[in-house]
Amino acid sequence: MEEIVLDIVSSFPSCIRQQSLVATPKVIQNYVYSRPPPWSDTLPTIFVITPTYTRPVQKAELTRLANTFLHVQNLHWVVVEDSPRRTNLVSNLLEKAGLNFTHLNVETPKSLKLGLSWIPSHTPRGTLQRNLGLHWLRNSFSNSAPPEGVVYFADDDNTYSLELFEEMRYTRRVSVWPVAFVGGLRYESPKVSPEGKVVGWKTVFDPNRPFAIDMAGFAISIKLILEKPQASFKLEGVKGGYQETSLLKDLVTMDGLEPKAANCTKVLVWHTRTERPTLVNEGKRGFTDPRVEV
Repeated sequence: MEEIVLDIVSSFPSCIRQQSLVATPKVIQNYVYSRPPPWSDTLPTIFVITPTYTRPVQKAELTRLANTFLHVQNLHWVVVEDSPRRTNLVSNLLEKAGLNFTHLNVETPKSLKLGLSWIPSHTPRGTLQRNLGLHWLRNSFSNSAPPEGVVYFADDDNTYSLELFEEMRYTRRVSVWPVAFVGGLRYESPKVSPEGKVVGWKTVFDPNRPFAIDMAGFAISIKLILEKPQASFKLEGVKGGYQETSLLKDLVTMDGLEPKAANCTKVLVWHTRTERPTLVNEGKRGFTDPRVEV
């Protein structure tokens, strides 16, 4: 790896000299690896299920996520659109991304969409799409000869450290870790005992939930998914904030959770949200061209 050190002050004498503020920059010029990294027959596969839906920032979100996944070895991306059909926008993006992928779609009925549901707690966005991703895995792989791998639910607007994927890769049953910017807190996290066991939850919202954890805060062995075909996200009788519990209670008990990220002391995923773009001038004075994909 080549290291180049530049003396900016002597190189540009006209610059104002502020010795207390000028630091010697470190510039690394090195081609690290190809993207995506070569597939390995010995490395467990990470199956990432991502629900997505049409909106102005969808392509931007999926592009950013794809660029992250291009750095992760042995990753298969299962993208599930909330749509009556697979859209050209998502299809073209996936074809060009250079990733291993599966493209699915299922439309959430209007009666079940958040804010319109007849179910008292409403149905959180992405429930049917995550379940279809699980269904695809169970149809694609046999419980008698399961692949080595792990299943992770990655929403398209979150931010993920590459380190997170290596933390989850060798999950035996269900692994867990902190998630930032959820529940009105800087982060939520499992509580871990000195013996390295999960004993509770660091959260303000309903900490007595069986699994008080965000969707981005756990991964599941694909063997366990195949062993438990009845396990899914429930549509009925599930209160807000209990979607994760509705799946995990069919798979594991708290004793079986595996704390990752240095015993849940490191944040490796952030529940970020992209600001909705202001498009108040769209359509005015001819400033709209529907042929341009955004």
